[in-house]
Amino acid sequence: MIRFFAAHATAGNLLMIGLMAIGLFAASAVKRETFPDIPAREIQVQIPYPGATAEEVEDAICRRVEDALDGINGLEEQRCEARESLAIAVAKMIEDTPADRFLDDVKTEIDAIDSFPDDAERPVVKELGRTDFVASVAISGPMAPPDLKAYAEALKDRIMRLPGVAQVSITGFSEHQIRIEVPATTLRQHGLSVEDLANVIARQSVTVPAGSIETRDSTVLIRFDDERRTPLQFADLVVVGADSGAEIRLGDIATITDRFELDESKYLYNGARAALLVVEKGKGDDTLDVVDELRAFLADEGHRAPPGVVLEVTHDISSIVRDRLNMLLRNGGQGLVLVFLCMWLFFNLRFSFWVAMGLPVSFLGTIAMMAMLGYSFDMITLVALLIAVGLLMDDAIVLSENIAAHRGRGAGVLEASVNGAREVAPGVISSFLTTICIFGGLAFISGNLGKIMGVLPVILIATLSVSLVEAFLILPHHLKGALEDFGHKPSSVRQRIEHGIDWVRENLVGRVVDRAVQFRYLTLGVCVGLIILSVAAIAGGALKFRPFPSVEGDTAQARILLPQGTPLEHTQQVIDKVIAALHRVDAEFAPRQPGGQSVIKAVGIEYGNNSEASETGAHVATVHLDLLSAEVRHARMDDVLNRWREETGVLPDVISLVFAKRQLGPAGRAIDIRLLGDDLDTLKAASRDLQDWLRSYKGVRDLTDDLRPGKPELSIHLRDGATALGLTAGDIASQLRSAFQGRKADEIQVGSESYEIDVRLAAFDRDTVSDLDYFTVTAPDGTQVPLDSVAVVDSDRGYARIQRIDGWRAVTIRGDVDTAVANTDLIIRDTRARFLPGLMQRYPGVRPDFEGETKEMGKSFASLGRNFILGLLGVFLILSFQFRSYVEPVVVMTAIPLGLIGVVGGHLALGLDLSMPSMVGMASLAGVVVNDSILLVRFIKLEAREGLTIAQAACQASRRRFRAILLTSLTTVAGLLPLLTETSLQAQVVIPLVTSLAFGLFAATVLLLFLVPAFYTILDDLGVAAHGVERPGTVPGKQAA
Repeated sequence: MIRFFAAHATAGNLLMIGLMAIGLFAASAVKRETFPDIPAREIQVQIPYPGATAEEVEDAICRRVEDALDGINGLEEQRCEARESLAIAVAKMIEDTPADRFLDDVKTEIDAIDSFPDDAERPVVKELGRTDFVASVAISGPMAPPDLKAYAEALKDRIMRLPGVAQVSITGFSEHQIRIEVPATTLRQHGLSVEDLANVIARQSVTVPAGSIETRDSTVLIRFDDERRTPLQFADLVVVGADSGAEIRLGDIATITDRFELDESKYLYNGARAALLVVEKGKGDDTLDVVDELRAFLADEGHRAPPGVVLEVTHDISSIVRDRLNMLLRNGGQGLVLVFLCMWLFFNLRFSFWVAMGLPVSFLGTIAMMAMLGYSFDMITLVALLIAVGLLMDDAIVLSENIAAHRGRGAGVLEASVNGAREVAPGVISSFLTTICIFGGLAFISGNLGKIMGVLPVILIATLSVSLVEAFLILPHHLKGALEDFGHKPSSVRQRIEHGIDWVRENLVGRVVDRAVQFRYLTLGVCVGLIILSVAAIAGGALKFRPFPSVEGDTAQARILLPQGTPLEHTQQVIDKVIAALHRVDAEFAPRQPGGQSVIKAVGIEYGNNSEASETGAHVATVHLDLLSAEVRHARMDDVLNRWREETGVLPDVISLVFAKRQLGPAGRAIDIRLLGDDLDTLKAASRDLQDWLRSYKGVRDLTDDLRPGKPELSIHLRDGATALGLTAGDIASQLRSAFQGRKADEIQVGSESYEIDVRLAAFDRDTVSDLDYFTVTAPDGTQVPLDSVAVVDSDRGYARIQRIDGWRAVTIRGDVDTAVANTDLIIRDTRARFLPGLMQRYPGVRPDFEGETKEMGKSFASLGRNFILGLLGVFLILSFQFRSYVEPVVVMTAIPLGLIGVVGGHLALGLDLSMPSMVGMASLAGVVVNDSILLVRFIKLEAREGLTIAQAACQASRRRFRAILLTSLTTVAGLLPLLTETSLQAQVVIPLVTSLAFGLFAATVLLLFLVPAFYTILDDLGVAAHGVERPGTVPGKQAA
């Protein structure tokens, strides 16, 4: 096969052109994302139960859902969150469980529940994670809220037709209603209750098909249509009639308004009332294409929009994707140039060109494989391609050096190309297999972190596979022409470079190797000592660990939580203070920005919602920020948020004020601890103690828990003797509910909107607690009975939200850690060791459980270690088979821990924390350094075969391998150098991975030149070194330069 492609006039070029053409065509089919997709693993069930307290929702909904979902195949965990008027249950599946089957099982079990309360609404079951957020559209202008909502609905329908858009939802409005409010005195005057009036309206406003008439010529449909659709039409509806013919119309006794149900459900964009369209794409769609389509549509729509209406894209995540992709492509191009320059230092220009051509060929072939496997261009896959810039040169250097050596010994052009490639094929394939063993294990890391980082080794394996094909089937053909230049006198520059390399090899490296072998036990001791110090630096906390580096974004939030029952006016006062602080911070940062522009591009205020608190109502709000792009602004997001936090200060009556950036990447909150138990009061007390402990650490901030007091409650019980009046508990509860909660008389469709016809008491009859003293209940005979004569009213206060996890009640404590002054891992470890045992003693029946970063780190780190060990075992088996020895593979694998020295030193030198990307980089490093070690051991044995002692052979082999090891390491580091020195905020997430590879490779390269000869000589001292003599044609190694 090698000879066929090398000798054929066009086969090699056709294969190269084919790979490049397929890759170029496939590139347009590869979607662009920030991070790889994480497979959806959660099914959500929402069950509204209007008017119910959290305790009532827990008993009536959550417990029934738990019983139904127990025993479903593939269930890892189930949670149910009981809120006021709503239950949200989540079933989490075990990794790799078929999602469609799991979803069907959940639907089946939920549909089979027949014991939900009558007032509970129909469950809504959906799979979470089916779509990804890409951007929002803020619509503002001089329009009344109903008109703004109608325009937003029309715009939503048109955006849904854009390619790639999977879902559009509208924020800033609650349920659209026609609200009918009647004074209590009017109801008593006519002997009606709210429930009676709602029933009358439902009977009077109807549209019903009434059959058809079959005439001789055609069929005529009959429809009774007296449905009311506007306040004026409802005002004309007759609700009370008399025998005399007198009629009372609804407009005579009620106030009828077209409005939205909740005053607190609104959105302001840069101070103006707005509708917010939240746009999401499907998993298989390209983020940048979707946003480009959206922007083009809005640019065109802007010319047709009503006068004064402004359409602006906000919360645009595509800016992050675009900036990161551009940054990585820019650094990749720079790395490619540096790799070529390194090659030029060792080969002539033509030779260097054809060796370097393997890079674009391999990359384009990999892109074709990415398209077939469904991978995207994202932060991880592009980093993998950047790493490959250096790794790919290893095989090419081996091949080209050996071909050049054969030509130098007088072989013909074709024979040199073919025999040179064939001679190193076993060694190159062996090195490839050992690399696959390491990378292959890393592709199966557990947890969300693992799913993200596991993409990297898959891309590397694909790239190396294509590179192997290119090296043996394409490169020999191209090097035939370059071999014609061999024998020409090198230029003076080339001679000086060669003399310099020779001088370093003989007078620097060679002498140090001689001393290392002479004092081999000291050399081994020094290396072991450095490895121990590196491990100690991690174990002792000198090098701190964090699961995932902070991902710089362009959007942030301030999430405001006040006590339940806080009026909207007081929440507005808090928002005003938060916004005022933001303006002061903006004024502080603006002079540092390009052109002195504001660092804050836009401000949105979402009333009635707080994702941090998982609550809705007048007491919560979220302030959304759009900042200048991270590639443009001269300010870190954390610095802006810290100053905003400091400038806002402590605000009275605020339970929680969390300043956070949009979560990107796989990790959760830094502090995410659950306490599980049965008694809510005990859990709350334990939560307070835990929060007090965590606040003692410097750098811990934004601590809160999710077990908070609910709204004040008035609990009403039936008096003895009430039934004598014909009243039942159900009658009284129904009338109270209709009067104060409202009664839905009907639901009508107007265009694309659904309107509720809501009937309730007038606002002035239900705005104070004393209104209950005057409330009357209508008996079956029409008699008006005072409530206090048939019922007792008690005051109470429960919890706003109750979380249940696998049948346990739970409270979750969440918070963030300022990584500039504290380390999450150290805080969690210290809390586990020093605090939690005492907490469990003080509160028997309470047990802790860790979520967020801690849980993700634990799952991913455990599988990383396990898979890495399996990979090392695979390497040992391959090497043992190749060397026919159980000892020599150990010599080869000593290079692996040497990389740890560079990894730790590099992180400490650059001030970086060790993270999951660092660990993946360190594990990937093992697959690189083993290759050089394999060949060094091979050359020691070759030298020994020539009659040298093992000590002499070890010294000579290091000299012979110096040039090739230097070149392969230099090209790898050169390929990574631009990213390592990148100052862009967007690069910070991948720099730990690159640091592990670059510094680890440097340390391992330098040390293995000395340690491997010393260690091999020690084995000879012990009598266990192999002295086998092999035939030259079977040597799977690199030839001397």
